[in-house]
Amino acid sequence: MADWEMRPASASDVEAVAELRAVVMRPDLERLGRYDEQRVRQRFRDGFGAAHTWVIEVGGEFAGCVALRPADNALWLEHFYLDPRLQGAGIGSGILRELLERCDSEGTLVRLNVLQGSPARRLYERHGFTVESEDPVDVFMVRTPAG
Repeated sequence: MADWEMRPASASDVEAVAELRAVVMRPDLERLGRYDEQRVRQRFRDGFGAAHTWVIEVGGEFAGCVALRPADNALWLEHFYLDPRLQGAGIGSGILRELLERCDSEGTLVRLNVLQGSPARRLYERHGFTVESEDPVDVFMVRTPAG
């Protein structure tokens, strides 16, 4: 596994993350008939909040991002994007493990949604997330604190 670090996001990170989001989500959105080149970027720009977001760096270079947004007695795991060239190397698992350990120590429930058919669902299931509900586009998952 490559060495990675997380740093707090800033407003200046929005375009790099919006671009990565478009790349990472394109296959799933196209499969679902929902890919729109401008919308995929603009939805991120419109909802970006640096306060609960971290930028992932590998070798000092931008490699992705992840957010944990507080809402309704839980944290929402959102915007977890990793450069496709780095996927499958254990980085995503390492980041997720670190974030979930923090949530477990605080006794916090974690929620997320993943697109139907996304391979990311297997990562979340390996880390204890279970399906809470689903619709034709999204699968909503939850993880209770371990321990």
